[in-house]
Amino acid sequence: MSRTAPWLARWKALAPREQTLVLAASGLVALALLWWLALAPALQTLRDAPARHARLDSQLQHMQALQAEALQLQAAPRTRPGDAVAALRSTLTQRLGTTAQLQIGGDRATVTLQGAPAEALAQWLAQARSNAQAVPVEARLTRSPATSPVPAAGAAPGPAAPPAPTGPRWDGSLVLALPSR
Repeated sequence: MSRTAPWLARWKALAPREQTLVLAASGLVALALLWWLALAPALQTLRDAPARHARLDSQLQHMQALQAEALQLQAAPRTRPGDAVAALRSTLTQRLGTTAQLQIGGDRATVTLQGAPAEALAQWLAQARSNAQAVPVEARLTRSPATSPVPAAGAAPGPAAPPAPTGPRWDGSLVLALPSR
């Protein structure tokens, strides 16, 4: 009681008008604290909810697509190592042509790239994963300088090969793990 006694004495010494003003100021401070601590964070959460919900929905769709892909890969028949190597060789020749060389060593395949178009490389990696069930385990790639194909000396102008793909090209090597026996 001794702690509150000076405050009560001071309160009773105030004029009724001053007491009213102190109560009004205290009420205003209480309302401000209520707003800053309780209502404002809740309203901000409500404002942010639609954007967060959309972001979470897109993450869920991505995860479901990955799950479907994983289930599809699990359901696919196991590829024998010989078939995997043949599939890698054929798709490598189709997609990357002479810009890639394949070397097989045990359960690994090493692909050496020189000026391989990025788009074709991405398509080949997707095919290698689905058709040959080969998984990239190491990649050392550098962007190669942009070069345009030079026609051979004495080549006749005319409708030759289709135009080379534009965009980035890669030099380096990829190591892929082949399916186990």
